[in-house]
Amino acid sequence: RLADVVIVNKVNTADPANVAQVLENVTELAPKATVIQANSVIRVEALQAIQDKRVLVVEDGPTLTHGEMAYGAGFVAAEKFGAVEIVDPRPYARGSIQATFEKYPTTGPVLPAMGYGETQMKELQQTINATPCDLVLIATPIDLGRLLNLKHPSQRVTYELEVIDPPDLQTILAEWLAE
Repeated sequence: RLADVVIVNKVNTADPANVAQVLENVTELAPKATVIQANSVIRVEALQAIQDKRVLVVEDGPTLTHGEMAYGAGFVAAEKFGAVEIVDPRPYARGSIQATFEKYPTTGPVLPAMGYGETQMKELQQTINATPCDLVLIATPIDLGRLLNLKHPSQRVTYELEVIDPPDLQTILAEWLAE
């Protein structure tokens, strides 16, 4: 009701009926708000590295567990860019990672990166290194490939906001700052 701007993201991957419902809700609840529709575009360091590979996908842990998402950008990238298999890490999970899978049984076949303390990082590294795969796709806010000693090659997966129609956020902010 108080929003000046509402960004409806992931329009390219969300169910069109859900997008329509969100837009309807925004119109009803914040009729004066400027609505920006945007796509989340997946970016990978080297697309060809994924094709025909057995990949382990490491996703942002809280997104999968507390956020109750089944998968994230890494899973989408694996499917989109031709991975032959997404390797299920659950049989290879160590310590607190194993406990996370037990607490959130619907998580998988991706690996949630949970916690960033020394012990959990070590258990995450052990889990990744124990999982038989050709490539690790790291789709976390932190570049785990720089923090962990991985025995498998890895690629970082990110996504960027792509505004579908004007106005974009920069234009709106520039107008606000000019006032």
